Amino acid sequence: MTPEALLAEFRRQVRLAQKDGGPFDITERVGLVHRTYPENPEWDGATIESPLGLGDDEEQIEAAIAAEVDFFTGRGQAFEWKTYADDEPADLVDRLVRHGFEAGDVEVVMLGEAADLVDDIAAPEGVRIREFAGEDWERVRVLMDGVWGTASSWVNDALRAEQERDPALLRPVLAEEIGGLQRVISYAALRLTPGVDFAGLWGGTTHAQWRGRGLYRALTAYRARLALDAGHPYVRVDTSPDSRPILTRLGLHQVTTTTPCVLDPRGSSRSG
Repeated sequence: MTPEALLAEFRRQVRLAQKDGGPFDITERVGLVHRTYPENPEWDGATIESPLGLGDDEEQIEAAIAAEVDFFTGRGQAFEWKTYADDEPADLVDRLVRHGFEAGDVEVVMLGEAADLVDDIAAPEGVRIREFAGEDWERVRVLMDGVWGTASSWVNDALRAEQERDPALLRPVLAEEIGGLQRVISYAALRLTPGVDFAGLWGGTTHAQWRGRGLYRALTAYRARLALDAGHPYVRVDTSPDSRPILTRLGLHQVTTTTPCVLDPRGSSRSG
């Protein structure tokens, strides 16, 4: 498929169908706004999208933004308005900032065929790659807290709960040392959605001492094989500058950009 066709299919299957939520999330459409949020307002992960745009009426656009601010402020829940470059209005990010949102770093959305990522690249000597569950999440937490800090621990907890609810759809993968300290040195996740051809490749955290040794590439190949075996021919990734060159060389296409805009009525700025 061409990049344009991939983006159109992603928009149809995922964004318009509102298929980005987790198993604990409430999914609602309010006018032109799609919102997905955990029922418990103390949980992070609430998101807003507007794939149909917000119209071209100034009052309607501002009212739609204000309504979501009021809704989540009333719940005391942080939320992210996930904006895409092709969403309307074109100045949506600027408008959100004026409403008190904090705009994050721009990420490039990449789409492509899972088969292009599958390879026989082996893990470095002394390293094993495998799926995991249960208490291995606590070993992954050590890696995540060491790389990102404890403010990201909620992600670990949320994904563990998601896997425990439906292990066929959340498929995390780790790389661990076989000998010595037996540390978890790299981690990433695969999320599958029933009825959606696109598998989500999320995460990609590697211990500082192991970077530049092919672990992200190996974890990507491993997850791509899992996706294909589960019947999902395409993959999607919101890429960082570190992963983007690797995925580009493997044949994924840069199709658009996304900018997370976060508002947290509790006073912090954790992203969903």
